[in-house]
Amino acid sequence: MAKDTFFCPKKTLCCRGKIINLSSPLVMGILNITPDSFFDGGKYADLSSMLSHAEQMLTEGAQIIDVGAASTRPGADLIIPEEETGRLLPGLKALVKEFPETIFSVDTYNALTAEAAIEHGAHMINDISAGAFDKNMFSTIARLQVPYIIMHIKGTPLTMQKNPRYDDVLREVVCYFADKIFDLNRAGVHDIIIDPGFGFGKTVEHNYELLHNLDFFKIFDVPVLAGVSRKSMINKVLNVGASDALNGTTVVNTMALLRGADILRVHDVKEAVEAIKITQMVRRQNQMD
Repeated sequence: MAKDTFFCPKKTLCCRGKIINLSSPLVMGILNITPDSFFDGGKYADLSSMLSHAEQMLTEGAQIIDVGAASTRPGADLIIPEEETGRLLPGLKALVKEFPETIFSVDTYNALTAEAAIEHGAHMINDISAGAFDKNMFSTIARLQVPYIIMHIKGTPLTMQKNPRYDDVLREVVCYFADKIFDLNRAGVHDIIIDPGFGFGKTVEHNYELLHNLDFFKIFDVPVLAGVSRKSMINKVLNVGASDALNGTTVVNTMALLRGADILRVHDVKEAVEAIKITQMVRRQNQMD
């Protein structure tokens, strides 16, 4: 008898005519075209390195490429849409032209950027603020009818790690998503992915409590994304920098998969793909017992 007692989430998402099949976990490769991201800022600022890195991630097994043109590292200021789109669109256009079959997500909290990104070939929007930083985001997503990733954040990138406090972190994050999903459904948005927001207004202990209870988010019957790649929740435990956090990242990604993560958002695609293969084998064995 199968031991997996998770609720069954939605298994497909429609991305402007392209279908994402979530019957098994997927890898979303991170492509930051920012000068100041916490791990890879400035590495992919020119078109050649951007295209080369996207090709590498796709070759290694990424099914989605998440393009970000505004850093959301702790301490970062929000940027205006004009600055963000000026940085984003030349690269996005080149990526879409070079890899026409690829599903591209754009990491933005600005509705104007989201609209421009979809207009120029992106397929989904990844919003760390879940509409909190731009009151027009929900209505924009409803009009565009694209999948929408909503993340939990406490505060803004500038303030989020200044002594974050919760009475009950799991309860607060669950209630946050319940409210957001209700508002999005009412607005006409139904292709929703939720991201607990590891590292966004959480202590190390908060992050691991959410990780331990990740399967609880299956109550929403929507896909769950885990984004832990090289973050301080790993670095602080191991006493290493982000550049030395790959092994720890793979361990935490594996734990997230075993607790029901549907999408891993990562800098290192090959290792995430391997983690999925191993955990899928474990699941198959569990189902046979």
